[in-house]
Amino acid sequence: MKVVVTGAGGRTGGLIVKQLLETADNSVIGTVRSKASSSKLQFDAEKAALVELDLAAAAAAAGTADNAAVKDFAAALQGADALVIATSGVPQIKYLSLFGVIAGRLVGRKGMPGFTWKKGELPEQIDWLGQKVQIDAAKAAGVKQVVLISSMGGTDPEHFLNRMGDNARILDWKRKAEQYLMSSGVPYTIIHPGGLIDEAGGAKQLVLGVDDKLMANNPRNIPRADVAALAVGCIGLKEAVNRSFDVIAAPPAEGAELGNDPAALLAALQANCDYSINSQA
Repeated sequence: MKVVVTGAGGRTGGLIVKQLLETADNSVIGTVRSKASSSKLQFDAEKAALVELDLAAAAAAAGTADNAAVKDFAAALQGADALVIATSGVPQIKYLSLFGVIAGRLVGRKGMPGFTWKKGELPEQIDWLGQKVQIDAAKAAGVKQVVLISSMGGTDPEHFLNRMGDNARILDWKRKAEQYLMSSGVPYTIIHPGGLIDEAGGAKQLVLGVDDKLMANNPRNIPRADVAALAVGCIGLKEAVNRSFDVIAAPPAEGAELGNDPAALLAALQANCDYSINSQA
């Protein structure tokens, strides 16, 4: 099976590549911003082919007849069974804002630090236009399935993540990309993880839901390794085709066995996410 994973240099994307490489007959291509940073990857770069993809440049040229920034990426998609999109805008903390947060806590006032974005890497550019470029390339190449790693919270336009970084509205742009994928005609699987944590996978029970109803749970997070395993498990899985769902991980009940088979979890989940809620189409 040939799988292309974008965002392979990130923590979640790197784990997806690593897990795919554990199956000997998988052919895996990972996209990175620069091959020069391959020593920092979470997987053996000698076992996976690496392709450079400057998503900011690709987004800037989105809609042009010849987007040179995606030329190598588009070639890598030829003959691919699946594309896993694990790219995302990453906010940068404004360190000076921490002084205000600390001062506020001293007088009992809650507050959040300020955030900003690197030039050319606003959510509109990375999470909307950058993902649109990837979806268009996958469709043109005849990729059989796109698995998109997104985020919970997309039903709420006032979610704090939307306000982060001068109201950059990252969840709204992600939701717009999801709806674009759904209308593209490419078979898709959209995964909305809860808060991502860096813990070992396989120790908690996955809980699936829709429309951010799992936001009421506490905790509502999930190890990145479990997201990676779920994404890999959904590739080529008929129960995962044209599905959009939320997922968190909960401590298992005492003495209970984990039931994390993706096919069984998705078969039990009858609903899909409702995009009439906070539609961005």
